[in-house]
Amino acid sequence: MKAIVQDAYGEAQDVLRLEEIDLPSIGPQEVLLRVHAAGLDRGVWHSMAGLPYPIRLAGYGLRAPKNAVLGTDVAGRVEALGSDVTTLQVGDDVYGGGRGTFADYTRAAADKLARKPKNLGFEQAAALPVSGCTALQAVRDRGRVLPGQHVLIIGASGGVGSYVVQIAKAFGAVVTGVCSTAKMDLVRSLGADNVIDYSAEDFAQAGERYDVILDTGGNTSLRRLRSALASRGTLVIIGGETSGKWLGGSDRQLRAMSLSPFVAQKLGTFIGLVNAADLEALTGLVESGQVTPTIDRAYPLSDVADAIRYLQAGQVRGKVVITLADETQGGGPSDALG
Repeated sequence: MKAIVQDAYGEAQDVLRLEEIDLPSIGPQEVLLRVHAAGLDRGVWHSMAGLPYPIRLAGYGLRAPKNAVLGTDVAGRVEALGSDVTTLQVGDDVYGGGRGTFADYTRAAADKLARKPKNLGFEQAAALPVSGCTALQAVRDRGRVLPGQHVLIIGASGGVGSYVVQIAKAFGAVVTGVCSTAKMDLVRSLGADNVIDYSAEDFAQAGERYDVILDTGGNTSLRRLRSALASRGTLVIIGGETSGKWLGGSDRQLRAMSLSPFVAQKLGTFIGLVNAADLEALTGLVESGQVTPTIDRAYPLSDVADAIRYLQAGQVRGKVVITLADETQGGGPSDALG
């Protein structure tokens, strides 16, 4: 089968290559998927580059990538089942989290998959798992957003932010999105009640206090975030990148968690995790019309390096996905249960 592989950390144009490799073997609680589409997010770049350095100690591989094939988000068809899998069947169209999804076939734990929403194609479904689960967990579990609350979303046009806007609206919030001038129309179309162009207006100086602030991008200082937060409001820092090789922007999250016990405001962060229960919850929101993935661009498997460079440029509106060859091509799954 064809796959995008790497054997060293670095930038896309230097370390990625398209190769023929063996089909993955699956364990008792895993399934083999024929990949129809795979999602791209910032986590792919981090695992490719091995940055910030602490992620190497967290299981990615100290000197070189532990997993040669990139990609986590996936939408595809079940081709084979592990011996202990009872929740899925061969032939099911599913989406969720896999292990090395930039390939014709991937392995995935059954408890990280759900059946694909009936009203989505594979490309749209592949754009949901990581960003959608992160957004749902941020709004529901960390922000605990309630109907009528005023919610500020920073980075409202991005991969996670575009879902946060829609999910917060589905929860009955009054939503204000922050984005660039060029993306204001997108954020409005997602359902935001108000949109702030960060190049023309400073949300921290506007005098508005929000019950919940969900920061999905940028590097707004903790002081400025708190100045726009209600006296007993909740701040959830979901993202924020710097070029730092050791902390990569996570110092802001660490400061928020350290300060939170000593102030009335609740300040925190988390790492989103893909799981079947939250995928099912997303499916409900999608099939009811409350959440729709926004696809900016789709790239073929051979152009993954270009897709990653486009993501890094910071101009993405919603999500970028990788589409794969017609299912009649590529290697077959006959030996996948090894």
